[in-house]
Amino acid sequence: MTRLATPSASEIRQARADNPKIRDRDFAAKLNITEAQLVAAYAGHGVTRIQPKPDEIVPRLTALGEVMALTRNDSCVIEKVGVYENYRSGEHASMVNNPEIDLRFFPAHWVSAFAVERAGDNGPRRSIQIFDAAGDAVHKIHLRPASDVVEFDRLVAGLKLDDQSGELAVAPRKPADAPRLNPGKAEELRKGWAGMTDTHQFIGLTRKLGMNRLGAYRVAGEPLARELERGAVNQMLEAVRDQSVEVMFFVGNMGCIEIHGGPIITLKEMGPWQNVLDPGFDLHLRLDHIAEVWAVNKPTKRGDAVSVEAFDAEGTVIFQVFGRHNMGENHRPAWNAIVGALASKPVLEEA
Repeated sequence: MTRLATPSASEIRQARADNPKIRDRDFAAKLNITEAQLVAAYAGHGVTRIQPKPDEIVPRLTALGEVMALTRNDSCVIEKVGVYENYRSGEHASMVNNPEIDLRFFPAHWVSAFAVERAGDNGPRRSIQIFDAAGDAVHKIHLRPASDVVEFDRLVAGLKLDDQSGELAVAPRKPADAPRLNPGKAEELRKGWAGMTDTHQFIGLTRKLGMNRLGAYRVAGEPLARELERGAVNQMLEAVRDQSVEVMFFVGNMGCIEIHGGPIITLKEMGPWQNVLDPGFDLHLRLDHIAEVWAVNKPTKRGDAVSVEAFDAEGTVIFQVFGRHNMGENHRPAWNAIVGALASKPVLEEA
């Protein structure tokens, strides 16, 4: 198959001018380029290439004041409003942890970054956008009316790279990690799973047994993992809303995980999208991308951690939700009851 040549930066800008209303992500796909290549094409035209490492970017974000943090995968977008306070650096994983902005960063996937200024209906729109080696968005920080623009300019000046080329080389996108099962290790899996004292032990256990998350769920079965009807997602969201139960909602990609801790107040379904539209918290979920949903029980020292987890057709996790235990308020019993009432997927009998 002949590979199409990547258009030049000027060709990308001209094509974008001819199609101004399409979302960046959709336009990039239409042009057979990545979103990062689209943004890079505007270097010197409202875009500045900056140092991409979390230790360089994130501590400077606090001075911006109130901003919006956005993280997405192919099926879900999460947006939280707050301040980037309480940053903790780590070689393999870093974090921002406060009541509004709760993030986990994986620096190896922070490969390119840009400061972006675009004209908007109410004045310039400013953001910091980070991408991985394949040119896919890892995390974005959007300024709001209350943000400090002077500090934004100072951040850009301090992180500006010498290389301000409009061309960006990207690596091939890595294939999704398809479900890996090892039925011969089922009993060892169940025994190790039942003996866990922390949810973080799960990945090490599955890796040792030659499985991954979804593969282990399929092998273990109930009571550790129960497959649900796809409609259980809406059932779960509506129950959380109606019962005022607070949850921990995790959405992420290989380079960033963003977490909402709190209630879900407003749901609005539009076409294939289910949307949470709450003060300081928006979520946009493609219901039609959900291929499997699982209710999962992992033992910990503080009691069972019960989650609802959704996966796409390739086996990639879309989101995870847990009950919240925070500031002396334990929402886990109510959450556990919600999960227990969700409909299981019927088991098909062999002919």
